[in-house]
Amino acid sequence: MKLTIVYDNVVYEKNKGLKSDWGFSCFIEDNKKNILFDTGTKGDILLNNMSILKKDPKKIDKIVISHEHYDHNGGLKTILPFVNKIDLFRISNDNPENKFNLISVNKPKQITDNIFTTGKIDGFVQEQSLIIRGEKGFYVLVGCSHPGIKNILKTARNIGDIVGIIGGFHGFNDYPILEGLDLICPCHCTQHIQEIKNFYSDVCIDGGVGKIFDI
Repeated sequence: MKLTIVYDNVVYEKNKGLKSDWGFSCFIEDNKKNILFDTGTKGDILLNNMSILKKDPKKIDKIVISHEHYDHNGGLKTILPFVNKIDLFRISNDNPENKFNLISVNKPKQITDNIFTTGKIDGFVQEQSLIIRGEKGFYVLVGCSHPGIKNILKTARNIGDIVGIIGGFHGFNDYPILEGLDLICPCHCTQHIQEIKNFYSDVCIDGGVGKIFDI
């Protein structure tokens, strides 16, 4: 299982032509299935980064949109010319074109053998996250964590033991909630990255465009 951040506020792999921008997207390679989690803000930046990182948009099998904010669904229409009849998992009922097989997410659902959605989690913004089976346990991939990290982890633990979390944590500052995790990677909209690093210096790592996780 490999996860590659292809859109983020900062660049991890410098001097390769990768571009940073406000937004988030992660390319997931699960055996023979490729899942794009969120699409960032601007499609041209998304495609630029995917090209440099050798992630072919034509080989996307499924797309998951965590929530309906422009910095997570903005690049979706740019993907349209490259795909045909692939599954689109999103909370809204909006299907931008019939090239997608729209799956409106409400309850937890299995997406592949190793990937699950938490289902729609209520908060001041409704959102879904992914739960990904790795070698050591399950990892949670989040967009912005608007419903709260605590609620997301509680839901995710119905699937299995959570050992890591990656993505945007928004205004999260209830640091003890992350106790016991082996991997913490705050990205995108996280407002207290340095504080999280200070609290979990042994397991908290930098994200950014080009960061790869082999889990």
